[in-house]
Amino acid sequence: MIICKSAAEIERLRRSGKIVRGLLEELRERVQPGVSTLDLEKYIERRIAQLGARPAFKGYRGYPCCLCASVNSEVIHGIPSERRLKGGDILSLDMGVVVDGYYGDSAITVPVGEISESTQRLLRVTQESLQLAIDQARLGNRLGDVCATVQRHVEENGYSVVREFVGHGIGRQLHEEPQIPNFGQPGHGPVLKQGMVLAIEPMVNAGGPAVRVLADNWTAVTADGTLSAHFEHMVAVTRNGPDILTLQ
Repeated sequence: MIICKSAAEIERLRRSGKIVRGLLEELRERVQPGVSTLDLEKYIERRIAQLGARPAFKGYRGYPCCLCASVNSEVIHGIPSERRLKGGDILSLDMGVVVDGYYGDSAITVPVGEISESTQRLLRVTQESLQLAIDQARLGNRLGDVCATVQRHVEENGYSVVREFVGHGIGRQLHEEPQIPNFGQPGHGPVLKQGMVLAIEPMVNAGGPAVRVLADNWTAVTADGTLSAHFEHMVAVTRNGPDILTLQ
């Protein structure tokens, strides 16, 4: 069942979303060659506590950390470790918090030092696909309009969308209905109604769409070893159009 939120609930979700986005921007400033993803995890765990929130991911289905930190060909769910980042890497940072019972969830992919033009293009196209999808999150549209928009933009630019992992509804639970794949057909799926809150998150591979999960049972990587980028916003469907809740 898709749960539509009241205006008051959307404001609570916005509070959580703003905290997540602010923390991601703090992390962005700390990403540089030589830093380990465990350094970032320790920083963010401390900051979440300072802000009076609690981590959404740590302990969720046994996940061991507050942050998902996925490097290069790692698509999502990379577990922070002592691994040191190198110039030219890209790093997906995905995290969530809970404040007063409401979840915030967002993701960005950031360059480590200088990256190649081709890698910059992958990040740009992935971000563009998210923004185009957000613009489809309007009353009366269907969920397929959001999903198909991501797929069309990504594939027109020569990349592929991951099919095994999807976006989701969000509210008092981290993952609610509906599931939001990054592929689909326009005009299909549930009608978008006022109060729906969607976590839209394109996961885009430079090569083929196939992924596999590593032996840690969490880290998903591209099957062909190519780079992958990931961006995510929480968006409320309102009478005034899409309302992005994960903005600073």
